[in-house]
Amino acid sequence: MDFISMFCCGKRLDRKGQGKKKQVTWRIFSLKELHSATNNFNYDNKLGEGGFGSVYWGQLWDGSQIAVKRLKVWSNKADLEFAVEVEILARVRHKNLLSLRGYCAEGQERLIVYDYMPNLSLLSHLHGQHSAECLLDWNRRMNIAIGSAEGIAYLHHHATPHIIHRDIKASNVLLDSDFQAQVADFGFAKLIPDGATHVTTRVKGTLGYLAPEYAMLGKASESCDVYSFGILLLELASGKKPLEKLSKTIKRTITDWALPLACERKFSELADPRLNGKYMGEEMKRVVFVALICAQSRPEKRPTMLEVVDLLKGDSKEKFDLLENNELFKSPPPADYNDGSSVDDGLDFVSEEKERTQVVKELEGEGGK
Repeated sequence: MDFISMFCCGKRLDRKGQGKKKQVTWRIFSLKELHSATNNFNYDNKLGEGGFGSVYWGQLWDGSQIAVKRLKVWSNKADLEFAVEVEILARVRHKNLLSLRGYCAEGQERLIVYDYMPNLSLLSHLHGQHSAECLLDWNRRMNIAIGSAEGIAYLHHHATPHIIHRDIKASNVLLDSDFQAQVADFGFAKLIPDGATHVTTRVKGTLGYLAPEYAMLGKASESCDVYSFGILLLELASGKKPLEKLSKTIKRTITDWALPLACERKFSELADPRLNGKYMGEEMKRVVFVALICAQSRPEKRPTMLEVVDLLKGDSKEKFDLLENNELFKSPPPADYNDGSSVDDGLDFVSEEKERTQVVKELEGEGGK
């Protein structure tokens, strides 16, 4: 029995309508208001920079804190991208997805406004400025794993139209004041018309998280997100980066390192040393097995995100027993398991330049119905 079919006999997790945020009104900000909030987009206020522009911290007149994404290049193409992001973000509401608070479109300026996440990103706690503070105990890590899984499951199965994220990684999992996960940066993702074939000519994503079929063929699907999420889970449990540099020319993937240890049930060696052994053994095993079943090379053998949520919550011992006995975890690892070790060492990021015309047409078509 393969992994997908083992769920056919069980009760399918139906989370439709669950986990949604209360509808929050969003508004149009003036450029003057955002200049004032960010101290004229002062360098000291900059939180980060990505492919589409810079993000700044700001504070509004009522004292509330915001993050402002300022698109850096303006063109007809960027105009389409802006329209798409606003349209998508305005309709998506879930407790584990970063919501749109508003936008500004004045002159050549196009800005998106979000709530500020005071605990920054998962990346900052695993590998960045907060990594030495050890703020992520095991309970927080499990909540982040389940919460981010629920957010992605909502994008795949309950958003209308369904959304493929295509760039799931630690820097795109933000943490609110209670360390609850808020999955971000899904606004430029590919929209999935029901029943469509999801093929793109260019690839958007980050090396180390890319599913093999997406990296090689540019074929995007929900299953590509599942693969990326598996890598993210391993990173969350182990504290290791997706790619570890062993020498000037050789990098080892996190799956190449983790799978043999999982096959030998050496979970203490898989756990982040910063946890100092303070974790639930059964939960660690569950996270590692789910992560590795997600990060298989063959897309048809990966679970859906609804099944991932179900497994991470551990409600069904029968389903987990089936997972634990999967052929993937028999030593030695199967020959068809792709550990990704053949990736190009000279690349860190693969960018997408695909025009958004078709996406805008889809949105316009939906609005005209």
